[in-house]
Amino acid sequence: MSGEGRWVHSPPRPSATFDEYAIAEIQRAAATGIYDIRGAGAKRKVPHFDDLLFLGASMTRYPLEGYREKCSTEVTLGTRYAKKPIELKIPITIAGMSFGSLSGPAKEALGRGANAVGTSTTTGDGGMTPEERGHSKTLVYQVLPSRYGMNPDDLRKADALEVVVGQGAKPGGGGMLLGQKISDRVAEMRTLPKGIDQRSACRHPDWTGCDDLEIKIGELRELTDWQVPIYVKVGASRPYYDTALAVKAGADVVVLDGMQGGTAATQEVFIEHIGIPILAAIRPAVQALQDLDMHRKVQLIVSGGIRTGADVAKALALGADAVSIGCAALIALGDNSPHLAEEYAKLGTKPGCYDDWHEGRDPAGITTQDPELYKRFDPVEGGRRLANYLSVLTLEAQTIARANGKNHVNHLEPEDLVALSVEAAAMAQVPLAGTNWIPGKSGDQF
Repeated sequence: MSGEGRWVHSPPRPSATFDEYAIAEIQRAAATGIYDIRGAGAKRKVPHFDDLLFLGASMTRYPLEGYREKCSTEVTLGTRYAKKPIELKIPITIAGMSFGSLSGPAKEALGRGANAVGTSTTTGDGGMTPEERGHSKTLVYQVLPSRYGMNPDDLRKADALEVVVGQGAKPGGGGMLLGQKISDRVAEMRTLPKGIDQRSACRHPDWTGCDDLEIKIGELRELTDWQVPIYVKVGASRPYYDTALAVKAGADVVVLDGMQGGTAATQEVFIEHIGIPILAAIRPAVQALQDLDMHRKVQLIVSGGIRTGADVAKALALGADAVSIGCAALIALGDNSPHLAEEYAKLGTKPGCYDDWHEGRDPAGITTQDPELYKRFDPVEGGRRLANYLSVLTLEAQTIARANGKNHVNHLEPEDLVALSVEAAAMAQVPLAGTNWIPGKSGDQF
């Protein structure tokens, strides 16, 4: 005690367990009595592609000259059964994002941007819009549990079909579209009442297992005369078995989505606590394909937190054939732009943090159905920005491939990589940097 008889307190110390965010969430839950809903993907820090490095060429590898020696990026998807596989100029596709979650102009911009660089885009829940079909040379049509907006005529217009079993932000759960985003047009396309909250189903109504899925895929092939590839998309949870079962069911392509992958809206507890990082999912999925002698015969697309050409290259090196982007594509269009800081502040957030996509008040005009807001968004300019971004991702991946002596980005391989942490080494099954030790594998550590 001090001379005045009072305790001398230590400096204030925040709790690592009850940190500022945890306290705020407890108080929010106590005040409202309802779980938090938001969009985007997991925000917690998890092992990711930043925890891997490429070794590059030295005495044991011969690099390629960037200005003289070609490094190809083309990829073909759906070679197993489809009469007309998809041929893309780059191994980066646009993930499924629904009209309803996104505005019509935003969907148009995704089609424009993808088309400009020779890749595909994907419909998402709620059906196909004329804007997206009209500006997308290659469009993948999603078949989701909700069946919202689905009709055979649009399905036959697609260049590929994607049966969605789950997504990385919420494996085992369905999505949400709140009433403020159910406009007249959205309601008509989804056969829903205007202004009423909608929750998508968490499982398909007409099949309950792999054998049933095989029958469903057969029906879809008959409907499309075996012309187009059929994808199966799963959220990353049990990637080895999910991939093996998708192959057994007859998939041409498996899409594997990690927990960093975005969603339009769902419970935050889902986003942050269910599923696994994409880094932990790729190698088990590749192993399943290899065990079935289907690697490269059934193509693997991975998604969930792809941001840079380095991320693209690392995913390909781990065994994927292509990647898919969603959140990054929206950011390229203008989502979370710093020039909207004042408007984000009015919504109680700031650029880089805005994720209340379900509210329909997006000042960028991307995740809204409010005409006054989406009129702000120029789909031509948005498409140009997306095309620029996709081009940069491709150039970066090519730069890395050449530095590792590869004349095609898909020739990158696990032995080109090392990990910076034990966790990343174990998940990616590559050596810890400076050693030849792969956690979980037998052998010397150095």
